[in-house]
This record gives sequence, structure tokens and C-alpha cells, in this order.
Amino acid sequence: MGLTTILSLLAGIGLFLYGMNLMGDGLKNAAGASLERILQKLTSSRLKGLALGTAVTAIIQSSAATAIMCLGFVNAGIMNLSSAIPVVLGSNIGSTITGQILRLGDIGEQSIFLTMLKPSSMAPLLVAYGVVVLVFIKSRKKRLNSIASVLLGLGILFIGMSTMESSISPLRNDPNFQKIFFLFENPLLGILVGMLLTVVIQSSSASVGILQALSSTGAVTWAMAVPIILGQNLGKCFPVVLGSIGVSKDSKRLAFLHVLFNLIGVILIGGVIYIYQSSVGIPFWENPLNRGNVADFHSLFNIITALILIPFTNLFVKLSTKVIKDSPDQMDERHRLDELDELLLKTPAVAQDSAKRVTAKMGDAVVENFHIISDFFKNFDPTKIDLMERNEQFLDKAESKISDYLVKINTHALANQGNLETGEILRTVGDFERMGDYCIHIYDMIVFNQENNITFTPVCLEEIYMMNQAIQQILDLTVTSFRTHDVMSARMVEPLNEAIHSMKELMNARYIERLNEGQCSVQAGISLVEYLNSVERIAGHCSNIAVHAIRSRSQDSYFDTHSYKKKLAASSSQQFQDTYTEFETQFIKPLLDLPALDQNIAIEQQKIREAEALTSTQPEEVLPDENEIRKEAPDLKKENNKTKDKKKEKEKAKAKEKEKSKDKKHKK
Repeated sequence: MGLTTILSLLAGIGLFLYGMNLMGDGLKNAAGASLERILQKLTSSRLKGLALGTAVTAIIQSSAATAIMCLGFVNAGIMNLSSAIPVVLGSNIGSTITGQILRLGDIGEQSIFLTMLKPSSMAPLLVAYGVVVLVFIKSRKKRLNSIASVLLGLGILFIGMSTMESSISPLRNDPNFQKIFFLFENPLLGILVGMLLTVVIQSSSASVGILQALSSTGAVTWAMAVPIILGQNLGKCFPVVLGSIGVSKDSKRLAFLHVLFNLIGVILIGGVIYIYQSSVGIPFWENPLNRGNVADFHSLFNIITALILIPFTNLFVKLSTKVIKDSPDQMDERHRLDELDELLLKTPAVAQDSAKRVTAKMGDAVVENFHIISDFFKNFDPTKIDLMERNEQFLDKAESKISDYLVKINTHALANQGNLETGEILRTVGDFERMGDYCIHIYDMIVFNQENNITFTPVCLEEIYMMNQAIQQILDLTVTSFRTHDVMSARMVEPLNEAIHSMKELMNARYIERLNEGQCSVQAGISLVEYLNSVERIAGHCSNIAVHAIRSRSQDSYFDTHSYKKKLAASSSQQFQDTYTEFETQFIKPLLDLPALDQNIAIEQQKIREAEALTSTQPEEVLPDENEIRKEAPDLKKENNKTKDKKKEKEKAKAKEKEKSKDKKHKK
């Protein structure tokens, strides 16, 4: 085997691999994101998943690519493990399509039609068509160019196959070449060689194609080819194992099961073949085989393996969870960022959907945090602070990671509509993160009020409760419109935003009235103003997100956000007016019906004022005039003299009676 033969063989392998990649890329571009979306959604049954895995792999010409795509979907939470297993089994079947195409080389030359179907005859025509379309016509139609790429790739693949066959054909009668292949009759050695060949060239289809080219020499027998094909089916698991590094537990389980399925297939089918050969004997075991025989055995191996294993999908899921266990400190499912998987960047449309789902989770975190803060006004529960802080940490991390991920998506090919939606997602990420910050501002205000004994009046708290209900509703509408592309919900956000602005102005005016009446402190008023500014900004960011959602669904590529808001502000939309009236009835009128002043405080203040007034009107003690006292002084003296004379007369009368009593005693 000379240097020229080796170089010719390597050139043939290179053309074969390049042609296969070009054909796969052309098919993916022709299908757009539809293949990935179908694979993502239509896996409700096992047989459907098996068929989809087969079809997608037949189109993209790589079982490893399909399996890695499934890894990304599982890692991102788009697809669960039990749904991904049939797709992976189907990808093994789909990888045999290339071999079935290459078997056309065995067609004889009985007629011109059959001769034209041979790869060596079709290759020049396919290459010529692809070159004319891509180089000379340069069509602006993306689908036409993609089809030309497919045909050009198929032609180059056929040329590479013919080049390999031509370089190997001189070895047909080489005794050294035959001795090497006789070594592969050892099953373990043949499996090892087939596995290593597939690992090196990263494609089971290509390694099977090389074996088909070698079979054209007539030196390859069934005894040599069977273990090599078994090894090739093990070797194709290597790219999937590499793709499972640094992904979620479920993705690692899928990679483990992919290896396990092919290993079980090798043990079962290989075991049956060699047991039968050793006990009964296979008549054609030592006969040479052709391209079609290689393709058929490769297809049968994967079809039989899939049909045997697919009924036990749930059992394999349980087995994988026991082998690869969940970490005890696994992150809250709501706060996972694994959906932003680098593997999905190969399919930008699916990666964009994944980024949008994580962004919607940011909206859920904002809604949950505002709900917690609303409850703090009624009952401050310290046990909820940890959840609120974890939500805020998730918002900060998600903003950074989604932004980087969207930039990477933009570096890949996306349609104009896809690029527009990527920009809208990026703006929405910033809006959600700022809304989370305003929630924390309100929480800090509540804590400050508690630490400094600052309280709101009962009427003020009632107003805050009403405002919180309006904010919760606008948040729900915003997240729903973003997640589901619901334009009707998005169009309700701006009228509610206007109603919230009116509520804020009304609450400010009512606070001034209470302040003038002495019913609240200046510091409580400062806290109220801080709260109102925060909720108004939250509503403003909701309005931004709603406009982003309307813009992304608009067919008008020149949609102007500012002019849209100006039209609404000018009340040119009857729908806007009707919706605003509904929210006015729901929120503003109840606020107007609520007394601005607290009646209990007003009653207490009235009692205090009455008590003060009573104290100020009580008559003072009047002292007698000195002249009057002097005038009345002689009369007082006369009365005193009369009293003294009466006392003297009484004393004289008593003395006379005593003398009379003494005389009577003496007489006796």
C-alpha cells in the first residue's frame, strides 16, 4: 500500500465527510427551525418519538447531532427524559439511511436508467446543478439555495465514495491487506477497531461508508464485517458522552442510556449471532459481502435494538435515576438557568425560545416578590424574606446570563423576525430586572418604617391595598402577554398603567389633606411618596414590555413604540377608552369613595379640641373689693358686741340659779 494509495484514500474520506456535512447543513437550512420545533413538541407517544428521531436523523445525517439536540432539550427542560429516549433510539435507525443510499453502487448496468442511479453516474450531475445555482444563478430564495447545497453535498459524498473505492481496489489481491482483515474475525478486536474508527471520524454513517468502500474489494467477509459494525454502533456514542459534560442530571442520564442501549444491542445481537454460529453455523459466514449487505445489517441491528428496548422506557428511566442520583442541594426548579444551554445555539430558533422561557421566569419572580411585599403591609412575615432574596438573586443572575446568551444567538443565522424578537427579549429582560429592584426598594421602606416606628393611618393602608391590587393585575397581564404572545392582554396594560398613574396622583392629594389635618406625620408622607414612585415605575416597565410584545407580533417592520404610546395618550383608540373605563370603575372609583380622612382619628381630635375649649371658658374666682370690706366692718363689730352681751346675760342667769339651789339646800 503506497503513499499515493494512502493519500487517495484520505482524500476520498475527506470528500465523503465534507459532502455529508454539506448535505446535512443544506437540509437543516431548508427546513429552518421546523425540525427542532417538531422534535420538541411532537413526542407525546413512544412510536411517534421513534419515528421523529428516525426522520430528523435521516435529514441531518447525524445520529450524534440528534442525540445532542435531545440532550439540549432535556437540559433546558423542554423535553423530559422519558420522551427523549424514543427519539434517541430513532436516531440510531436514522443513521443507517446514508448506507442505504450508498448501496446504489451495487446496481448493475442492465439499462441506462439503472446506470444513472449509480453514485458514480449521479455525482457529476448533482455537483453541476449545485454549482450552477450557488455560483452562477445566486438566487435570493433561501430554500432554493439550501436544496442546491443538499444536492451538491450528495454529489461530493458520492465522489468521495468513488475515490475511496478507487484507491482501495488495487488492494483486492494484496495478501498483506487480506491478512489484516483476517485479524478482524476476532470479535473483540473487530469491535474495538470499529469503535475506534467511528470515534476518530465522529460519524457512524461515515465509518459504515468506509466499510462499504472496503467491501467493494471483495476481501471483506461477514465474519470480518459483523464485529466492525457492532463496534461502530458503540463508537457513535462518544460525541454524545462529550456533550453531556457540564449539563443537568437528566441530560447525563440520557447520555448514559444512549451508551447503554447500544451496549445492550451489541451484547444481545452479537451474542445471538456468535452463539448460533458456534453451535449451528451460518452458511454464508465466510462469504464476502457487498455494500447492500453492510447497509442491511447496520439497519437491522438498530431497528431490532430499538424495538426490543422501547417498551422498557420507564424502566430505563428509573435505572438511570438510581445510577445518576440528584444532588441534595439541587437548585429550586424555578431558579434554574440550565435552559440557556450552549448546545441549543446550534439551533438558534430553539435557543431563542429557551431564552424567552427563562425571561418569563423572571416575570414570575417579580410577581411573587411583589405579592410577598404586598402581604408585608398587612403582616410582616420574616420567613418569606429568604424566598424574596433568592428571587432577587435569580433576577440579577438571569439578566446577565440571558443577555450574553442572546448575543450568542444573534451571531448565528436567524430570520429578520427572529432577530427582532431577540431584541425585544433583551429589552424585556432589563425591564423585569428593574421591576425586581423597585420591589426591593419598597421592602427597604417597610423595614425602615418598622425600625423607626413610622406608621401609616388605616385609611392610607386601605389606599395602599387598592394600589397593590392594581399593580398585581398589571404584572399578571404583562407576564401573560409576554409568555403566550397574547396581544389582547398586552393592549390592556397601557390603560391600566394610566389608571395607576391617576391613582398615584389621587393618593398624593389625599395625603396632603391628611397632613394639613394633622392625621399623619411628614416622615410617613415621605415613605408613602417613595412607595408611590416605585409602583408607578413598575407599571411603567410593564407598559414597556407590553409594547415590546405588540411590536414583536406586529407585521409592520417600522413599528414605532413612541408613536404608538402617543396615539394612546391622545385617546385616539376607542378600545383604550373602554378598557380605561373598566379599570377606573375597578380601582379609581373605590378609592374616591374611601374617605380621605380617618374618621376615628378625626373623632379623637374633636374630643381633644372640645376639652381644650371647655377649659378655656370656666369662670375665675372674684375677690371682694377692699372698700366694701371696710364699709361692712362696723356692722361686724356691732354684731360681735351683741354676741358678747348675750353671753354675759346667760352667765348671770346661770349664777342666779346656782344661788337659789344653794338656799333651798340650807333650808332643808
